[in-house]
Amino acid sequence: MVRTLAAMTVLALASVLPTAAQDLPSWNDGAAKKSIVDFVTAVTTQGGSDFVEPADRIAVFDNDGTLWSEQPMYVQLAFVLDRVKALAPEHPEWKDTEPFKSVLAGDMKGVAAAGMKGLVEIVAATHSGMTSDEFSRIATDWIASAKHPTTGKPYTSMIYQPMRELVSYLKDNGFKVFIVSGGGIEFMRPWTERVYSIPAENVVGSSIKTKYEMRDGKPAVVRLPEIDFIDDEAGKPVGIAKFIGKRPIAAFGNSDGDFQMLEWTTAGDGRRFGLIVHHDDGEREVAYDRDSHFGKLAKGLDEGPKRGWTIVSMKNDWKQVFPE
Repeated sequence: MVRTLAAMTVLALASVLPTAAQDLPSWNDGAAKKSIVDFVTAVTTQGGSDFVEPADRIAVFDNDGTLWSEQPMYVQLAFVLDRVKALAPEHPEWKDTEPFKSVLAGDMKGVAAAGMKGLVEIVAATHSGMTSDEFSRIATDWIASAKHPTTGKPYTSMIYQPMRELVSYLKDNGFKVFIVSGGGIEFMRPWTERVYSIPAENVVGSSIKTKYEMRDGKPAVVRLPEIDFIDDEAGKPVGIAKFIGKRPIAAFGNSDGDFQMLEWTTAGDGRRFGLIVHHDDGEREVAYDRDSHFGKLAKGLDEGPKRGWTIVSMKNDWKQVFPE
């Protein structure tokens, strides 16, 4: 009888606890995977001291370098380069104005040095004057055909399989998952649901100002050549508070641009989780951190372990990097 009760207990627990072996197959067993499973188990076990109601299970993910490749440049940067060149004849001042000067000169180091702020400025200048619907069509068409400059694969196949599994694992355990990225919100929204199973309304990003007007007798939202919001560094907690309305209990990033998001998330009450993807695999991806123009990671490496954040070694913690 005792053995029967014990067996029934094991079966009951197996039916409610997260099934990490099944849901995280691309993760090697180790401290990183264990920290994820322990956290999810703690906040989803009803009656436990760390239990969190589903409505408050908010998880936020950076995009570039966290969910997909950001080397040798941000994907959205590749998207706007052709637009700068096409529009340059109408803007002779760009020859002497950064970051446009570097774009036209083919100086990618100069473009990278402008950072996310520079990228948003380029987007504002080259994608204003059109409606939001027109821009969405442009982004959709581009992402459907654009190829990674090194691998020749579609950018949408350069996503990280372990992180896609992690997104699904969290959703299966009652989490609401959001992207909180420095990239343009209207650039990401047309394809995030198809690629990550994260719907457009769960995407927070940088934006330019818009206005409502009538065009050809039809109402439209028109994009203006002015920066509205930069969702990077200290802007990420602001964006979360403004657009999501709740402090997350879990945050995932890969660079110092995500530091404040992880800091704010893990400073809240109750059980919290922060994770940084460290790009240390030069064979299967690209090894970079402190000296990289894209996805620089220095403060996070130094401070993350002290704050209890999980540092994921892409080389050691992931069985595979990209989908097969």
